[in-house]
Amino acid sequence: MAVRTVLVLCLALLTTPAWSAPAAEQRGLELLTAKLAELKGAERARLISVSDVAVARAFPALEFYVVRFRQYPTAEIPPAPLTANNLFVVKPDGAVERLRDARALERFFRETLAPTKAEPDAEEAAAAWLRLTEEFHQDGFFEFAVPRGAIRVASTGTGGLQVTGRADVTPRGGNTGAIVATLTFDRAGRLASASETATVHKGVRPICQATKLLDPDPIVRQMAEQSIVVMGSAAREYLAERRAVASPELQHAIDRIWQRILTEHR
Repeated sequence: MAVRTVLVLCLALLTTPAWSAPAAEQRGLELLTAKLAELKGAERARLISVSDVAVARAFPALEFYVVRFRQYPTAEIPPAPLTANNLFVVKPDGAVERLRDARALERFFRETLAPTKAEPDAEEAAAAWLRLTEEFHQDGFFEFAVPRGAIRVASTGTGGLQVTGRADVTPRGGNTGAIVATLTFDRAGRLASASETATVHKGVRPICQATKLLDPDPIVRQMAEQSIVVMGSAAREYLAERRAVASPELQHAIDRIWQRILTEHR
């Protein structure tokens, strides 16, 4: 696909209303949109459906969404009480709940998760936890993955189970770190406790690199280009946005750097 075509498609994605969604998700999105309409400025957020096998199996009747405000290159200020990245759950009765942090997630698991007495169920619960809790650390530029064998279950010695899992930050764009979570279930399969440790470090983020691609100083140009290449495909929306308001000369430079990303990140 030609570079120009790719960037035009990216720009089209940016101009698509944040509230559009497939028909299967329409009810949940409508309920969430109605909830957010109570907060002036929430319409600037991007709504993202949490699509994950473990989450769907652990909570088959629920829908999860992320309400994300852009942080880079210019931050969108979210209306209180929202933060830059927010996790919501839509329930079958139409209730919409915001899970504000790991403590709220623990309470939600304790109240909602089905009794967990078998090792496969414990593994699934840990995988669902890791997928949901990553949103408390997300800024739109991280990718997380649970390596094979990173979830382990052991008996507590009192008839319950303890499961520990790890989600690693994909080491791309300078991002590093991991989230380690431990869930303990009692004899009845109820969640007794949950704890997690996160060592998540940000890599390169878009600031003004695209505007420096034509800087008269060759060192500045080289640094800007290298930063964009390090971000890789995560810089797509940023580049498309900058391209939409750029001069023809800068558009050409952005096209060139995007082609380099496509070539080097295959």
